[in-house]
Amino acid sequence: MLTKEQFDLIEKAALSCIDIESKAILNLTAAIGASFLNTVEALFSSKGRIVVTGIGKSAIIGQKIVATFNSTGTPSLFMHAADAIHGDLGMVQSEDLVICISKSGETPEIKVLIPLVKNLGSKLIAIVANEQSTLARLADHVILTPVAIEADPNNLAPTTSTTVQLVIGDAIAVALLALRGFSTKEFAQFHPGGSLGKQLYLKVSDIYPNHQKPAVSIHADLKEVIVEMTTKRLGVTAVLNDQNQLAGIITDGDLRRMLQKSVSLDALSAKDIMSSNPKTISENALAIEAFKMLKDQNITQILVVEKDQYLGVIHIHDLIKEGIL
Repeated sequence: MLTKEQFDLIEKAALSCIDIESKAILNLTAAIGASFLNTVEALFSSKGRIVVTGIGKSAIIGQKIVATFNSTGTPSLFMHAADAIHGDLGMVQSEDLVICISKSGETPEIKVLIPLVKNLGSKLIAIVANEQSTLARLADHVILTPVAIEADPNNLAPTTSTTVQLVIGDAIAVALLALRGFSTKEFAQFHPGGSLGKQLYLKVSDIYPNHQKPAVSIHADLKEVIVEMTTKRLGVTAVLNDQNQLAGIITDGDLRRMLQKSVSLDALSAKDIMSSNPKTISENALAIEAFKMLKDQNITQILVVEKDQYLGVIHIHDLIKEGIL
């Protein structure tokens, strides 16, 4: 069990880290000037790819920036600076733009890499804290990310510096996204597996064929209705008229309410039990629309209908299983 003094130390260290890093982020507003704007313009106008490189913790930040670029419509790839000078530089083409991330701008691998990139004819963009560094002096575009102090007590571990690198990378990605008019539809194309992506592209037609299609005639007796609902295991059945069109719906709730009445069960038909105005949805509707209808109507199933033709059933469990909530 930690002592009170140790708990106090934890709290003090955590609050100090947040304070130092948040101030550094606020200071980044000074970086959004002409150099930043020109850098984004160059990236937006480039006919080549964006190659992001770095060493150490900056390399990890670079990988995240690449992931953000790719997911928001800016094709890019990551090249580790150490691997670049041992063969991976072959992935860089003359039309590509190379973003090099470094706090000092003076690490040996970066200093070796700079002239190699320049010799290829590629433009070099520096995200660097040291304005007087080799990287800053030789780059075609420079975005300065100065850091007064790292967040750790010894001012050694990359903390504040990597945070501001990450934020400036996000700022570039969001600026490019805005220029391209990147839409929610495009976002869904790049994120088909996520819940947000599914909300944007998954349709009712992708779900209902996975179920059986419970249906009875309006003339079906009570036994037929119960058997259909039981065998299809959806707690519901559609009721079809003589033209095979949707006439109504019978849910397990409808059955319970009917059984509570003082009526002759032998004389009952589906027409006597059904609700004649069932909630329906088009097969072309988004699955999230089906969920909203189910939630608003406080029901668990909805019938899929297209041009008066009954196609199937969507159950709320389907939507939960797909993870669109």
